[in-house]
Amino acid sequence: MNRKIKLIWDFRGPSAAKTAEHHEKHLKEYIAIEELPLNITGFQNISEVYSYAFMVTEETNMIRLRDALKPHRAEVYQE
Repeated sequence: MNRKIKLIWDFRGPSAAKTAEHHEKHLKEYIAIEELPLNITGFQNISEVYSYAFMVTEETNMIRLRDALKPHRAEVYQE
């Protein structure tokens, strides 16, 4: 079975929460346009000044998505 990778975009500052939420909308649009097999996205508010948006992809697609979308970091996704 192929591992799943969580691609993460970090946002900091007083508008971090709204920016992360908005970024997730763009990730969903990209998934639909590219017809990607996984559609797991989300955003997480860590504090008042730090939030992140994420999308999950199969490891086989990770390099292509990394190069196209430029996430800040990634980690192995565990459900």
